[in-house]
Amino acid sequence: MTIADQILYEDNHLIAVNKLSGQIVQADKTGDICMSDLIKAYIKERDSKPGNVFCGVIHRLDRPVSGVVLFAKTSKALSRMNQMIKERDFQKIYRAIVTGNLPAMQGHLEDYLVRNAKLNKSFVTADSTNPEAKLASLDYRLLGTSNGGYNLVEIELHTGRHHQIRCQLAHMGCPVKGDLKYGAPRSNPDGSISLHAYSVTFIHPVRQQPVHITASQPWQNMF
Repeated sequence: MTIADQILYEDNHLIAVNKLSGQIVQADKTGDICMSDLIKAYIKERDSKPGNVFCGVIHRLDRPVSGVVLFAKTSKALSRMNQMIKERDFQKIYRAIVTGNLPAMQGHLEDYLVRNAKLNKSFVTADSTNPEAKLASLDYRLLGTSNGGYNLVEIELHTGRHHQIRCQLAHMGCPVKGDLKYGAPRSNPDGSISLHAYSVTFIHPVRQQPVHITASQPWQNMF
Protein backbone atom coordinates (compact mmCIF):
# COMPACT_ATOMS: atom_id res chain seq x y z
CA MET A 1 0.00 0.00 0.00
CA THR A 2 1.32 3.45 -0.96
CA ILE A 3 0.79 6.68 0.95
CA ALA A 4 -1.66 7.72 -1.78
CA ASP A 5 -3.86 4.76 -0.86
CA GLN A 6 -3.88 5.87 2.78
CA ILE A 7 -5.13 9.43 2.24
CA LEU A 8 -8.52 10.01 3.87
CA TYR A 9 -8.81 13.78 3.39
CA GLU A 10 -6.80 16.55 1.75
CA ASP A 11 -7.15 20.23 0.96
CA ASN A 12 -4.70 23.14 0.64
CA HIS A 13 -4.09 23.25 4.40
CA LEU A 14 -4.50 19.74 5.81
CA ILE A 15 -3.95 16.11 4.91
CA ALA A 16 -5.23 13.10 6.89
CA VAL A 17 -4.03 9.55 6.40
CA ASN A 18 -5.02 6.14 7.71
CA LYS A 19 -1.88 5.04 9.51
CA LEU A 20 -1.08 1.34 9.49
CA SER A 21 0.16 -0.47 12.56
CA GLY A 22 3.97 -0.44 12.50
CA GLN A 23 4.30 2.93 10.79
CA ILE A 24 5.80 5.84 12.72
CA VAL A 25 4.32 9.32 12.50
CA GLN A 26 7.59 11.25 12.83
CA ALA A 27 11.27 10.39 12.89
CA ASP A 28 12.62 8.59 15.95
CA LYS A 29 15.79 6.82 17.05
CA THR A 30 15.00 3.72 14.95
CA GLY A 31 15.84 5.61 11.78
CA ASP A 32 12.81 4.09 10.02
CA ILE A 33 11.11 6.27 7.45
CA CYS A 34 8.23 8.18 8.97
CA MET A 35 4.83 9.19 7.64
CA SER A 36 5.63 12.91 7.54
CA ASP A 37 8.59 12.20 5.23
CA LEU A 38 6.48 9.87 3.08
CA ILE A 39 3.86 12.60 2.70
CA LYS A 40 6.46 15.23 1.80
CA ALA A 41 7.97 12.97 -0.87
CA TYR A 42 4.54 12.07 -2.25
CA ILE A 43 3.35 15.69 -2.52
CA LYS A 44 6.67 16.84 -3.99
CA GLU A 45 6.45 14.26 -6.77
CA ARG A 46 2.69 14.50 -7.36
CA ASP A 47 2.62 18.30 -7.56
CA SER A 48 6.11 18.70 -9.09
CA LYS A 49 7.14 21.06 -6.30
CA PRO A 50 10.64 22.48 -6.82
CA GLY A 51 11.37 23.42 -3.19
CA ASN A 52 10.82 21.90 0.22
CA VAL A 53 7.36 20.62 1.14
CA PHE A 54 5.90 21.59 4.51
CA CYS A 55 4.29 18.80 6.56
CA GLY A 56 3.63 19.56 10.22
CA VAL A 57 2.66 16.87 12.71
CA ILE A 58 -0.57 17.86 14.47
CA HIS A 59 -0.96 14.79 16.66
CA ARG A 60 0.66 11.36 17.01
CA LEU A 61 -0.23 7.70 17.35
CA ASP A 62 1.89 4.99 18.96
CA ARG A 63 3.69 2.76 16.49
CA PRO A 64 1.47 -0.34 17.00
CA VAL A 65 -1.75 1.73 16.75
CA SER A 66 -3.63 2.33 13.48
CA GLY A 67 -6.05 4.98 12.28
CA VAL A 68 -6.51 8.67 11.48
CA VAL A 69 -3.49 10.95 11.71
CA LEU A 70 -3.76 14.60 10.69
CA PHE A 71 -0.92 16.69 9.26
CA ALA A 72 -0.72 20.38 8.36
CA LYS A 73 0.40 21.48 4.89
CA THR A 74 0.94 25.09 6.00
CA SER A 75 2.49 26.66 9.10
CA LYS A 76 -0.68 28.72 9.64
CA ALA A 77 -2.80 25.57 9.75
CA LEU A 78 -0.34 23.87 12.11
CA SER A 79 -0.34 26.79 14.54
CA ARG A 80 -4.13 27.04 14.59
CA MET A 81 -4.63 23.28 14.95
CA ASN A 82 -2.12 23.16 17.83
CA GLN A 83 -4.09 25.87 19.60
CA MET A 84 -7.34 24.00 18.95
CA ILE A 85 -5.94 20.83 20.53
CA LYS A 86 -4.57 22.83 23.47
CA GLU A 87 -8.04 24.26 24.07
CA ARG A 88 -9.60 20.77 23.58
CA ASP A 89 -11.68 21.83 20.59
CA PHE A 90 -10.60 18.68 18.76
CA GLN A 91 -12.59 15.47 19.21
CA LYS A 92 -10.76 12.15 18.95
CA ILE A 93 -12.66 8.86 18.93
CA TYR A 94 -10.85 5.53 19.19
CA ARG A 95 -12.01 1.94 18.98
CA ALA A 96 -10.32 -0.94 20.75
CA ILE A 97 -10.70 -4.66 21.28
CA VAL A 98 -10.15 -5.45 24.94
CA THR A 99 -9.93 -8.53 27.10
CA GLY A 100 -11.48 -8.88 30.55
CA ASN A 101 -14.89 -7.91 31.84
CA LEU A 102 -15.99 -4.29 31.59
CA PRO A 103 -17.34 -2.97 34.90
CA ALA A 104 -20.21 -1.27 33.03
CA MET A 105 -21.61 -0.88 29.53
CA GLN A 106 -20.27 2.66 29.50
CA GLY A 107 -18.32 4.82 31.87
CA HIS A 108 -15.98 7.70 32.57
CA LEU A 109 -12.38 7.17 33.68
CA GLU A 110 -10.23 9.72 35.48
CA ASP A 111 -6.77 8.74 36.66
CA TYR A 112 -3.48 10.41 37.39
CA LEU A 113 -0.70 9.03 35.18
CA VAL A 114 3.05 9.10 35.67
CA ARG A 115 5.30 8.40 32.72
CA ASN A 116 8.43 6.29 33.06
CA ALA A 117 10.62 7.34 30.13
CA LYS A 118 13.14 4.55 30.67
CA LEU A 119 10.45 1.88 30.36
CA ASN A 120 8.45 3.92 27.80
CA LYS A 121 5.36 3.20 29.87
CA SER A 122 2.78 5.08 31.93
CA PHE A 123 1.45 4.06 35.32
CA VAL A 124 -1.64 5.07 37.29
CA THR A 125 -0.72 6.69 40.59
CA ALA A 126 -2.89 7.28 43.65
CA ASP A 127 -0.77 10.31 44.53
CA SER A 128 -2.35 13.22 42.66
CA THR A 129 0.08 15.61 44.39
CA ASN A 130 3.04 14.04 42.60
CA PRO A 131 4.43 16.87 40.43
CA GLU A 132 4.92 14.41 37.57
CA ALA A 133 1.34 13.10 37.74
CA LYS A 134 -1.02 14.29 35.00
CA LEU A 135 -4.79 13.97 34.95
CA ALA A 136 -6.08 11.59 32.26
CA SER A 137 -9.74 11.58 31.31
CA LEU A 138 -11.78 9.52 28.85
CA ASP A 139 -15.24 8.08 28.24
CA TYR A 140 -15.86 4.57 26.95
CA ARG A 141 -18.86 2.56 25.79
CA LEU A 142 -19.34 -1.05 24.76
CA LEU A 143 -20.16 -1.57 21.07
CA GLY A 144 -20.17 -5.37 20.89
CA THR A 145 -18.85 -8.71 22.12
CA SER A 146 -17.29 -11.43 19.95
CA ASN A 147 -17.70 -15.18 20.21
CA GLY A 148 -14.17 -15.36 21.59
CA GLY A 149 -15.09 -13.20 24.55
CA TYR A 150 -13.46 -10.01 23.32
CA ASN A 151 -15.19 -6.65 23.75
CA LEU A 152 -15.24 -3.84 21.20
CA VAL A 153 -15.25 -0.47 22.93
CA GLU A 154 -15.38 3.08 21.67
CA ILE A 155 -13.34 5.69 23.53
CA GLU A 156 -13.54 9.46 23.49
CA LEU A 157 -10.35 11.09 24.73
CA HIS A 158 -10.58 14.29 26.76
CA THR A 159 -6.83 14.53 27.43
CA GLY A 160 -3.81 13.37 25.48
CA ARG A 161 -1.43 11.65 27.87
CA HIS A 162 1.33 9.19 27.00
CA HIS A 163 -0.21 5.73 26.35
CA GLN A 164 -3.37 7.03 28.02
CA ILE A 165 -5.95 4.64 26.57
CA ARG A 166 -3.67 1.64 26.91
CA CYS A 167 -2.81 2.46 30.51
CA GLN A 168 -6.29 3.40 31.73
CA LEU A 169 -8.06 0.43 30.15
CA ALA A 170 -5.44 -1.95 31.55
CA HIS A 171 -5.81 -0.38 35.00
CA MET A 172 -9.56 -1.01 34.71
CA GLY A 173 -8.76 -4.70 34.12
CA CYS A 174 -9.36 -4.63 30.35
CA PRO A 175 -6.03 -4.42 28.48
CA VAL A 176 -6.08 -3.85 24.74
CA LYS A 177 -5.81 -7.09 22.75
CA GLY A 178 -2.18 -7.75 21.80
CA ASP A 179 -0.75 -5.11 24.13
CA LEU A 180 1.82 -7.12 26.08
CA LYS A 181 3.30 -3.95 27.61
CA TYR A 182 0.05 -3.35 29.48
CA GLY A 183 -0.89 -6.88 30.43
CA ALA A 184 -2.52 -8.54 27.42
CA PRO A 185 -2.07 -12.32 27.70
CA ARG A 186 -0.70 -12.76 24.17
CA SER A 187 0.54 -10.70 21.24
CA ASN A 188 -1.17 -10.20 17.90
CA PRO A 189 0.49 -12.17 15.09
CA ASP A 190 1.42 -9.00 13.17
CA GLY A 191 2.82 -7.16 16.19
CA SER A 192 -0.04 -4.68 16.28
CA ILE A 193 -2.26 -3.86 19.21
CA SER A 194 -6.02 -3.70 18.63
CA LEU A 195 -6.37 0.04 19.11
CA HIS A 196 -7.55 2.22 16.23
CA ALA A 197 -7.97 5.99 15.91
CA TYR A 198 -11.44 5.84 14.40
CA SER A 199 -12.31 9.50 13.80
CA VAL A 200 -11.40 13.14 14.37
CA THR A 201 -13.82 16.08 14.35
CA PHE A 202 -12.85 19.76 14.39
CA ILE A 203 -13.51 23.18 12.88
CA HIS A 204 -11.31 23.79 9.85
CA PRO A 205 -8.53 26.23 10.87
CA VAL A 206 -8.94 28.40 7.75
CA ARG A 207 -12.39 27.81 6.27
CA GLN A 208 -14.06 27.67 9.71
CA GLN A 209 -16.32 24.78 8.65
CA PRO A 210 -16.79 21.49 10.52
CA VAL A 211 -14.64 18.59 9.37
CA HIS A 212 -15.23 14.94 10.28
CA ILE A 213 -12.74 12.28 9.15
CA THR A 214 -13.22 8.54 9.72
CA ALA A 215 -10.97 5.52 9.14
CA SER A 216 -12.81 2.20 9.04
CA GLN A 217 -11.79 -0.15 11.83
CA PRO A 218 -9.62 -3.07 10.69
CA TRP A 219 -11.59 -5.79 12.52
CA GLN A 220 -14.91 -5.68 10.66
CA ASN A 221 -15.37 -9.45 10.69
CA MET A 222 -14.98 -9.95 14.43
CA PHE A 223 -18.10 -8.10 15.58
